[in-house]
Amino acid sequence: MTTEEDRVQPNETTVPLLHCPAPEETLAFWRALGFQVAYEQLKPYVYLAVTWSGFQLHYGPAPRDLDPAKETSGGCLVMVDAVAPYHAAFTEAMRRSYGKVLTNGLPRITRYRAGASRFSIVDPSGNSIVFIQRDEPKDLEYGGSTELQGLARVLDNARILREFKMDDRAAYRALDSGMRRRAEDAPVVEQAMALAALIELSVALEKAERVPEWGARLQALTLTEPERTQVKSFVADPAVLTPWLADPT
Repeated sequence: MTTEEDRVQPNETTVPLLHCPAPEETLAFWRALGFQVAYEQLKPYVYLAVTWSGFQLHYGPAPRDLDPAKETSGGCLVMVDAVAPYHAAFTEAMRRSYGKVLTNGLPRITRYRAGASRFSIVDPSGNSIVFIQRDEPKDLEYGGSTELQGLARVLDNARILREFKMDDRAAYRALDSGMRRRAEDAPVVEQAMALAALIELSVALEKAERVPEWGARLQALTLTEPERTQVKSFVADPAVLTPWLADPT
């Protein structure tokens, strides 16, 4: 007779095991973000476990030739009810521990744009920890919409590069090229969104010398109040637009 204990129960828990070529740096980073170290072993082989809230990350040995800078270690998904509080908690911890939000190199956190359904943390070992909202729209375009044309398609491509591929440089290049080739006939609000994103990316990529150029072009555009709101929502930090998108008096 089969008892309850003999049956497979649908209450399993999976825990990711991530490659860890930089164990000391990885532990220090997660500690800085407020994680608790549940297990720490460096010899005879690496095994680490860190916990935060209700989830765990476990780390094991990495291939000897694995280079963290190439960000090919691996990663995992963390499904949550709402991503914004998580991003806020981690960026606040970064400011306390590092004096700033880490947005470039390793480790780093991707920017969170209001209304977005995911963001990522890349740890010092090159793993991507992706926080995803459980009710993320099922029809969300990850590969670009084939129905869009002109600058609208460029904007959509930049969104994918920034939020899903975590490639700010490629997004910057796409927008820079798009503004040269497709801006002339594009709606004013699309031009403004592209310029706003270029301002934000210029700051993030340490191309501050380009900001006055993009800012002056944005300042010269005439936008309605709903369009101004739309432009601000296209960037993660609307404060970078303040000198160029001041409220009309």
